[in-house]
Amino acid sequence: METLYDVVAIGNAVVDVLSSVSNGFLEERNLSKGGMVLVEAAEAGKIYNDLIPEGQVSGGSAANTIAAIASLGGTPAFIGKIHDDELGNIFKRDIGSAGIDFFTAPLEQGPSTARSLVLVTPDAQRSMFTYLGASKKLSVSDIDENIIKSAKIVYMEAYLWDGQSAQRAMVKACKLAKKHKIRVAFSLSDKECVLRHQQEFTKLIKRYVDILFANEEEITTLYRENDIFKVLDIVKNECEIAAVTRGEMGSVVVNGKVKTFVEAEKVKEVVDSTGAGDAYAAGFLFGLNNRRSLGTCALIGGFAAAEILSHYGARPEASLRGFVRNKMRQIGKDF
Repeated sequence: METLYDVVAIGNAVVDVLSSVSNGFLEERNLSKGGMVLVEAAEAGKIYNDLIPEGQVSGGSAANTIAAIASLGGTPAFIGKIHDDELGNIFKRDIGSAGIDFFTAPLEQGPSTARSLVLVTPDAQRSMFTYLGASKKLSVSDIDENIIKSAKIVYMEAYLWDGQSAQRAMVKACKLAKKHKIRVAFSLSDKECVLRHQQEFTKLIKRYVDILFANEEEITTLYRENDIFKVLDIVKNECEIAAVTRGEMGSVVVNGKVKTFVEAEKVKEVVDSTGAGDAYAAGFLFGLNNRRSLGTCALIGGFAAAEILSHYGARPEASLRGFVRNKMRQIGKDF
């Protein structure tokens, strides 16, 4: 079948509610700082009522990645479950305006559209309190074989594994991708998510995943080994490519016996880390689809992440294609 999409992403369809808060805001409410915490609808509503939202945009880890791919000039599609409600309509409208194909039928009954309260403290740390709602209802019937086989890469986020129905959908997508000889990419998403599903993730990666994305904390948690260099030696036998981000230390790409270390792009002021890892994955996959070396893929990912780090929110404020092109020219590389 003809390739229609550079990447088809499967993930939680979430509306991000962005707000700047003080450290005291978290402390007064006994809210943990950093990472992502799952909450029920009542708790999400309680936190939301105390906020002054600065924006409501379609979000979710894989959706952020796919939006960045579109901004780079790629052709993406997204599979995720919303409810036919106000937030669901915000998600559908927002993702469509970003140039992303989205065909998943919405729920007409049951839980409301997922939302993530993204609280950003002055140190640019983001703390997410997420009600998964309708996103957990993604099912095997939502995984369209025609869409899967029309992709160059199928990309999935680990957060989706928190719903049993969604787990089955992910496995179906993996099997279809393998059937049609399409690469599977998987992001570990969050340390707490890895702790919840460590054994399942190691099996999933070994069996289906070609390209693994993780930060240093996530991958050391997955393999229960604090020494990152030992972890890099473990993961080389688990998948074809592993791209590990290391904050200010840049990233390292593992491909068999070859490890490629790439410096981080300097950011004048880190405003908000929300979505930086998602953008890195987008840049890396965009480079891979355009047959760039793994080191160049990591460079593109780092440049994309740098744009996200420079402002609030997980979506690019400038054309990533133009932004990355300029950065590549500065170091004498074509984009």
